Parts: sequence; C-alpha cells; structure tokens
Amino acid sequence: MPIQWYPGHMAKAKREFQEKLKLVDVVLELVDARIPQSSRNPDLDSIIGDKPRVVILMKADLADPAQTEKWAAYFESQGVPTVSIDAQEGRDVQKVQQAAKKALTEQMKKRAEKGMKPRAIRAVIVGIPNVGKSTLINRMARKKVAQTGNKPGVTKAQQWIKYGKELELLDTPGILWPKFEDQEVGKCLALTGAIRDRLLYMDDIALYGMELLRKYYPGALAKRYRLDESEEELELPELLMRISEKRGFRDDYDRAAEMLVFELRRGQLGRVTLDRIEDVEEADDYDTTQ
Repeated sequence: MPIQWYPGHMAKAKREFQEKLKLVDVVLELVDARIPQSSRNPDLDSIIGDKPRVVILMKADLADPAQTEKWAAYFESQGVPTVSIDAQEGRDVQKVQQAAKKALTEQMKKRAEKGMKPRAIRAVIVGIPNVGKSTLINRMARKKVAQTGNKPGVTKAQQWIKYGKELELLDTPGILWPKFEDQEVGKCLALTGAIRDRLLYMDDIALYGMELLRKYYPGALAKRYRLDESEEELELPELLMRISEKRGFRDDYDRAAEMLVFELRRGQLGRVTLDRIEDVEEADDYDTTQ
C-alpha cells in the first residue's frame, strides 16, 4: 500500500519557513545519515534558491561510517559544506558553526570590504520530522531549549536559539513534501521513523528492512537473532516468523515485526546505511551521458 503523509500543519510549516528564509544568512539542512538521499526534501532546492547551505548528517552514530564518509565527500564535491555528527553525545557540534562560516565566505568578505561590522550568523535549521533538529539545538545551546522525542512531529513552532556569540539558530517544525514519487523513499522514511507508525503496516516495513539488511549487511540478522545457516536462507515472511518464535512471541507476527523495526532504528542490528552512495553516483553518471 502506498505510503503518504502530508497533514495540514505541514503546509503551514512550509509557508512559515518561506517567510523566515529572508531573515537568515544560511540554511542548515539536516538529513538522516542512514538515508541521506531519501531524507532530503526535494522541494528544498526551489524554496531556498541561491541561499548558502550546509548539509548536516545526523545520527551518524547509527550509520555505516564508511558510507557516511562517502556521502560527506559527495555533498562537498557539489560545493556544499558538510558535517556528520552524533548529536546524542554532542560530538563535533562545534563543526556546524565552522561549516556555516565556510558556506558564507564570500558574503562575509563582501561585508568586510564595505566596512560593515561583524555580526552573528543567522541560520535556519530545516529537515524532515524526527531527524534530530531539536536534539542538535539542545546540544549547541548546552541546555534543553527545544523539546525532543523519538517520534516525528515534536517541534510545533519556530524559535530562535543563540549558539555563543557567533551563531543564531532558527528552529522549525519538520517539513515533509506532498507526495513520494518513489515509494522506496517512503519505505526508507517509514523504516527510520520519520512517519508515524500508526499510519503504517509494520510487517511490510519490517520485511523491507530485512530485505535491505540481507542485501547490504549479510549476516546482521543471523548475528542479532542467532540464526543458523539454514534459517538465514528462509523466505523473508518465514524468517520473520522464525525470529518471532526465537524471541518467545510464538506466532505473534506483528509483535516480531515491531520489535525488528525498533531494534533496527536503535542500532541494535548494527550501524547501517540504507541509501547507498554507489546508487546515486551511478544515477549521476547516467544523467551526464544523456
């Protein structure tokens, strides 16, 4: 069944973001390091236009480090300063300010040439629901100024937060786009928790996650659920039932599906990246030959 989610407050959040954009110098685009492509709002390019941008790979502690490094290099090759951080631990948060300065090198130079006094960089944070916007802001502010939660839709309104004397941040609610042209994108967003679980068939999402794990991280399921070689080869629905039995859920297929999805989200199945940089590079190469 197609996955769609565009509640009324999303349209309002988008309008408010467009209104506030003229007040800022740079856009901090937060994406999920596990799905760097799927978690990018395709409408954002047209919304922000030529406004300088920084890409921040959130939840890097849950993503495949080799893939994260490749994704960062990919964005940098497009002229977009990129930072990968583990906001839960507060690591590398200071690099966000450095990246913002890098993105504004030309603008800051022109201001200096005109004799204008230096001022704090004004930045707006934007990203899909549950990508970690409020967590990042709290780490940068070194106190809880933004409400957080392990579910989409926690941030309800815009607010300004100061980061030292050199950076002012404008938080915004998560913004999705009206329609998923590619249902694979919708599935990846669902699997990583950007879409409310009550809107999903959890068993379908679990099977999709198992398919990707089997493709990109063979052995991850066997290691987590102590599967033998013959069990690993089962068809995915049978394998999920076998995992249910091993966890003592008997034939409670739905409970096993929910457990598997939540464990994948928490990193208990390993550090995984579901959007592969190789696929994007192949698509780019194809486009240049057309």
